[in-house]
Amino acid sequence: MEKKIFLLPTILIFVTVATPVFAQGEEAAEVNFGILSLLPPLLAIILAFITRQVIVSLFLGLFVGVTMLNGWNPFQGFLHSLDTYIIKAVADPWHAGILVFTLTIGGMVAIIEKMGGMKAVADALSKLAGNARGSQIVTELVGILVFFDDYANSLVVGPTMRPLNDKMRVSREKLAFLVDATAAPVSDVAFISTWIGYEVGLINDSFNSLGIKANAYLTFLSSIPYRFYGLFMLLFVFLVAYLMRDFGPMYRAEVRARTTGRVISENAKPMMNVEETGDFKVKPRIYNAVIPILTLVVVGFWGLWYSGGGAGLPLTAEGIREALGNADASIALLWAAVSATGIAIIMGLFQGIFTIGEAFDTFVEGAKSLLITAIILTLAWSLGAVTKDIKTADYLISALSGNLSPGLVPFLVFLISCLISFSTGTSWGTMAISMPLALPLAHGLGAPLLPTLGSVMAGAVFGDHCSPISDTTILSSMASACDHMDHVTTQMPYAVSVALISAVFGYIPVGLGLNVWIALLLGAVVTYLVVRFVGKSTNPEDLKLDIKE
Repeated sequence: MEKKIFLLPTILIFVTVATPVFAQGEEAAEVNFGILSLLPPLLAIILAFITRQVIVSLFLGLFVGVTMLNGWNPFQGFLHSLDTYIIKAVADPWHAGILVFTLTIGGMVAIIEKMGGMKAVADALSKLAGNARGSQIVTELVGILVFFDDYANSLVVGPTMRPLNDKMRVSREKLAFLVDATAAPVSDVAFISTWIGYEVGLINDSFNSLGIKANAYLTFLSSIPYRFYGLFMLLFVFLVAYLMRDFGPMYRAEVRARTTGRVISENAKPMMNVEETGDFKVKPRIYNAVIPILTLVVVGFWGLWYSGGGAGLPLTAEGIREALGNADASIALLWAAVSATGIAIIMGLFQGIFTIGEAFDTFVEGAKSLLITAIILTLAWSLGAVTKDIKTADYLISALSGNLSPGLVPFLVFLISCLISFSTGTSWGTMAISMPLALPLAHGLGAPLLPTLGSVMAGAVFGDHCSPISDTTILSSMASACDHMDHVTTQMPYAVSVALISAVFGYIPVGLGLNVWIALLLGAVVTYLVVRFVGKSTNPEDLKLDIKE
C-alpha cells in the first residue's frame, strides 16, 4: 500500500518537471516563478507526511527546485542537486561544524551509556520526579536552564532526560515535544543567547535605513513581551505536563506508552539507536554522566564567549552579551563536544570500564547511529538554499501584502513569518527576510512597532519549532530517539493551537491598541482552557492503570 501511495506523487513530479524539459527557459536569476516557488518546500513537506520517508521527500523537493532553476531540465536538476546544493551545504563551515558536532554527540552519548551514566541519572532523577508528571516537568526545567543555544539545548536535554522519561512511561513523541518546545522558544526570549547578536543586528540595520534613533538592544528587550508564540508555548508545555492532559495524536501516543510501556510506536524508526551499550563492569555512577555533560555545557558557554571575541571585551554583563551575540555557535559547540567526549573516555579508562580500543569502537557506533540525522540535516539545508534561490519567501510576502489597516500589520507579519519559516525550516532566514520588510511597513503605515517586531521573531520561531524540514525539529527527534514524522505529527496540533492563540488573543488585539500585559494574561487563560478542556487525561489513575512508577 505504501508503495502505491508513494508512486502517485512520484509520477506527478516526473510529469511536472519533464513536460517543459526541452523548453528554452530564462536564466534562473531572471525567472519569476510566482506561485510555483511554493512547489519544492510544499512537495517535501506533503510527501513526508504521506510517505513518512523524510530523506526521499526532502531530496525530491530539492530536485524539483533545482530543476526549476535549470530551465525545467530534470537531468540538469539531478546533477546540480548533487554538485551545487548538497556539496555546498556540507562544505559550508557552519553546517560542517554542526554535522561533526552532531556525530560527536552521538559518540559521547554511547560512551556515557556504556559507563552506566545515563542509567544512574535516570535513577537519581526518578527519585525527584517520582512519576510521569514529575519527569515531564523536570525535563522542561532542564530545557529552560540550557537557554543559551537551541542546538545545545536539544542535544543535551534529549539524551539526558530520555532514560527517566522511558522509565516513567512517557512516550518518545512527548519527550521530543518537550525538548523541541524548550529549544528555539527559550533561546528567542533569553536575555543572553546566541540569537541576540543576530536579532539586534537586524533591528539596528532596519532602524538605520529608516533613520530611527533608538538603542537596538533595548528595543530587543522591549519586544520580548510581544513574542507571544514562544511565551505561550512555554506555558503550554508546563500545563500539559502538570495537568497530564493531551489531545490529538499526542494523546494516543501517551495512552500507548502508559498502557503498554511502549514508548515508541510499533512501526517507528527512531533517529538514534539507544540500545543499552553498557555491561556495567562497575556500579553505574551518576558522575559518569554529570561530569561529561557539565563539561559540554561549561566548555560550550566558554566557547561561545571566546569565539565571539570575549577575551577582548570587558567581563561585564554587557560584554558577555556582546560576545555571545557575535559567537560562532557551530565551532563553540564542536569544541565542547570533543572536550566532553575526551573527559568521558578518560573517566571510563580510569575506572576500567573499557580499553582505549573499546572506547573508540563505542564512539564510532554511537556516531554511526546519527548518520541518518546528518543526511536529513544536509538535505534540509540544501532545500532551504533552493527556496531562497527561487524566492519562495518573496512570493509569500507579495501575495499576502496589500492595502492594510495599520492595526492588522502585526497579525499579518506574524502570519507571513509563520508561513516562511514553516516552508523554509529556518528561523534566522525568516528573520533576515521579514525584518527589513516588516519594520518599514509598520513605520510607513503608522502601525505599532514593537508588536510588529515581536511578530517577526515569534513567526520565525513557529516554523523553526514545528516544520519537518527545520534543523532543530530534526535534532529534537534525534536527541529523543524518536521517529521524526511521529514527532512532527504529534507536535503539529500543539504548535498550531499556540500559534492561533498568539494571533487571535495576542497580535490582533495588541495591534488594535490592547495593552500587552492584558493580552498576555488573556492568552495565558485561553492556553489553560485549551489544555484543560480540549485535552484528555493521561494520568494512570484516570486510565485505571496500576503502574508502579
